[in-house]
Amino acid sequence: MTDTPPPEPKSETSLLDRFNPGWAALVVSLLALILAASPFVPGGMTQPVRSALLNNPEILREASTRLQQQESAALQQAARAAISQHLTTLNQDPRDPAIGPHNARVTVVQFFDYRCPYCKQVAEPFMQLVEANPDVRFVFKEWPILDRDEPLSEYAARAALAAWHQGRYPAVHQALMSAQTIDQASVDAILAANGVDMTRARADIANAETGQHLTDIMTLARNIGLSGTPTFIVNGELVNARSTDDLQAAIDAAQSGA
Repeated sequence: MTDTPPPEPKSETSLLDRFNPGWAALVVSLLALILAASPFVPGGMTQPVRSALLNNPEILREASTRLQQQESAALQQAARAAISQHLTTLNQDPRDPAIGPHNARVTVVQFFDYRCPYCKQVAEPFMQLVEANPDVRFVFKEWPILDRDEPLSEYAARAALAAWHQGRYPAVHQALMSAQTIDQASVDAILAANGVDMTRARADIANAETGQHLTDIMTLARNIGLSGTPTFIVNGELVNARSTDDLQAAIDAAQSGA
């Protein structure tokens, strides 16, 4: 398990969460300050503009909302361009665990870490979404990014991939997501409890090819600009999903060609 260096710690945020709502508030405050100071600044804001803002202060809120929308759109466009360059690797890496038809019209990709609290929170409803959409392909990208002193997330990811090689992935994945503690002993217990051959599993866990797979996922995530877990991508579109309802809506839109 030492053939690849531990990945850098990352925050548990998605790319589209990079916009800070506090920035919008700062914009409003700044505009208000400019408005207040404009009578005292040579060549400052014209009186008609100042009067319009004073009489319609909601313009400042609309301006901050517009700024947030533009920022989000810019991030989405950048993500779309980056993802399009790596779409085949994203959707069709044969090493990745996947559920659903290989030739499905819609592919949902999830990047996750077994020690990510929000990943754990959405794990069960996400699997319900998988069951509710048998014509959709779901790809599971093991992305262990929360390790610091010990490679615990990495060990869990390696173990899950070992379970995939034995056809035991869904049950092991859910058990790892439900686990209160992630360490080598608890992970091994989950594998054994779900019928995984431990001799084969230990060999796969230590295999250099498994390490290379995780390294390739890390590189892919960086190349397409991801910043944290969980991250969801539906047919090449980054989805800022706050719930499985958001994901289902994205799936429905992709199914209809929207």
